[in-house]
Amino acid sequence: MKLAREIADDGRFVRQSNRFTDRLPSGPPEPGRYRLYASYACPWAQRVLIVRELLGLRDLLDVTIVDPIRDEKGWRVPGGDPEYLSELYLATDPDYTGRYTVPCVWDNRDQRIVTNDFPQITLDLEMSWGTTPDLYPEALRPEIDALNERLYHGLNNAVYEAGFARSQEAYEEAVTRVFATLDHLEERLTGREFLFDALTDSDVRLYTTLARFDAVYYGHFKCSVRRLTDYPALWAYARRLYAIPAFRDTTDFDQIKRHYYVTQTNINPSRIVPVGPELDWSA
Repeated sequence: MKLAREIADDGRFVRQSNRFTDRLPSGPPEPGRYRLYASYACPWAQRVLIVRELLGLRDLLDVTIVDPIRDEKGWRVPGGDPEYLSELYLATDPDYTGRYTVPCVWDNRDQRIVTNDFPQITLDLEMSWGTTPDLYPEALRPEIDALNERLYHGLNNAVYEAGFARSQEAYEEAVTRVFATLDHLEERLTGREFLFDALTDSDVRLYTTLARFDAVYYGHFKCSVRRLTDYPALWAYARRLYAIPAFRDTTDFDQIKRHYYVTQTNINPSRIVPVGPELDWSA
């Protein structure tokens, strides 16, 4: 199986760069032209699914949900057209040798992958395809960009750096960043409904990590200093977002747990999926 990760000499996890980085067109496209390939298990893909729902883009961006359990060929596409996501990558670039990742956007007209650049996809949708709610308001963009950068390096990707680390030093450095960021967010969200005055792209990016934290990252990735439920403001915030249909309807805890525990055999060779934790997200 191709891996979207590699380990540096000091044991640090290094994420694969995104290969296809063309921008989505400015302005809503004709219906049926673009298709999003995504997974409910993947936090990067769930971001796009949430934004697609929030902005009401179902008619402009078709979606295919891949199987949560990858095999040696990568993500399998239910229905068999194509059978595997890899076929789209190789149709776009026959010399492609990296991991076949979600999310990615396929152009039905030009028969190619436009982008698998997950940080940019949501921004393109927010700036060009949908305007209500305004998830990326122009006046706040510098602040949103700065916070998104902090979220990525301190939490979204840092949990992977902790989980895939191959040295004690690399693991401890990453897990320290994770909980320093969570501590900061707990303080920021105390007495606030969202990260800014209204729902933004930053809330979407934070939520998908929080949704997986106690179920996967706490145990599987050894981010076990504290649980999400040990943070009163963060836990209440995560449940407020979960109450919004776009967040709740794209959150599938069964697929999340089966993907991580069954697929990542380098961490969990037994492929046993744990029972629990029992969390009432609807409380």
